[in-house]
Amino acid sequence: MGRCSCFGRKKGVKRKNLEDAKPNPGPSNVPGFPSVKSKTNAQRKQELSISKHGSDAKRVGNTFTYRELATATNNFKKESYIGEGGFGKVFRGQIETTGQAIAVKQLNKTGFQGDKEFLVEILMLSILRHPNLVNLIGYCAEGDQRLLVYEYMPLGSLEYHLHDLTPDMEPLDWNTRMRIAAGAARGLDYLHNQANPPVIYRDLKSSNILLDEGYHPKLSDFGLAKFGPAEDKSHVSTRVMGTHGYCAPEYGASGKLTMKSDIYSFGVVLLELITGRRALEASGGEKRSLVEWARPMLRDRENFVQLADPRLRGHFSESALRRFLETALMCLRTEAHKRPSVSDVVLALDYLASHPYDPKVARGSRVRDGRGRRVPGAGREGQRNMNAEDYKGPDDTPKETSLSNKDVEREQAVAEAKVWGETCREQRRLSAETDFDACRV
Repeated sequence: MGRCSCFGRKKGVKRKNLEDAKPNPGPSNVPGFPSVKSKTNAQRKQELSISKHGSDAKRVGNTFTYRELATATNNFKKESYIGEGGFGKVFRGQIETTGQAIAVKQLNKTGFQGDKEFLVEILMLSILRHPNLVNLIGYCAEGDQRLLVYEYMPLGSLEYHLHDLTPDMEPLDWNTRMRIAAGAARGLDYLHNQANPPVIYRDLKSSNILLDEGYHPKLSDFGLAKFGPAEDKSHVSTRVMGTHGYCAPEYGASGKLTMKSDIYSFGVVLLELITGRRALEASGGEKRSLVEWARPMLRDRENFVQLADPRLRGHFSESALRRFLETALMCLRTEAHKRPSVSDVVLALDYLASHPYDPKVARGSRVRDGRGRRVPGAGREGQRNMNAEDYKGPDDTPKETSLSNKDVEREQAVAEAKVWGETCREQRRLSAETDFDACRV
């Protein structure tokens, strides 16, 4: 059984708890639900920090009765069913009084998650507000029923669009993938650097990135989220939970959770976006991780383009692909302290997303086919020669997108220097290291 987002289809493999000790229950001030005693001073401080943000019960939204949600989902019938994960089944519905489309997660009483994860989800989303986080509308804690009510994401999950395409669906193009990556990174940046207290997501994966209209990404499913370590601590010690293929190696081995654990998981998602492959795939009767499969090609300066999803049909800038892979590889470094901060990742991805691939002006680019082979007759890259006709503002007037080569190069240099400069210096000092040097792709 895997954990899933509200609206994903097929899911990953659940990573079982590796400790026998019972979890430390978090704070609770959710109306209609019994309070749980906090166990540590750190947790008490976090409760105080939460309370400073205002009334959690008011911010989280509405409390629903079970009858209201049964009516909204047509009594949880098969035609309303969307998917299922570690928390339980997910149903699409509509609030009778307002007509608002919703997604309802119903707790599986025999599943991996329980009252603690239910509480964590409510409390986290009661204090977290960001355009790249899914909005919790309300909940139901009536009797033994535990249900969460979210805004409905009409385009489903990123996992669905990468791995579960139906014959009538178009694969995600390069520009859409860049926008999704940048938006998801901004959501994670909010959790790490703007939320108070900071939050470690702990379950970042493609099925937990939901897509609104226009493929606007939102992070979802915060049942495993943890508050960041106290100022005098370097990590949070916790049970190892999450999904195989996404867990950072140091977290899986020791249970020591840090912000850099999320960065590793995000690196896996970036590889999914660029390759179109799952984080774990069957190979010779065994499961093989995407990271393990990709590393040899990532070390190959000449053939790294073969990592690109064949469904892109070569419609991308080779230099943009290289920079995207450099970012992913830095996130996937084995040693946690060598991974970039999420702010640096946002900077790199925003730069790539702000320079979209335009097939109309790419006829001079070094375009590759679905197997990574260069298309005959292709010359040097013409991606910088953007046509103002294709980049118009809201008033239908051309934006000022025509930059001189020097301007573009200067902007690129600033972005890359901030992201990769420190890492390159560290690589030079550690020349004996066998890990892939992302700065020399």
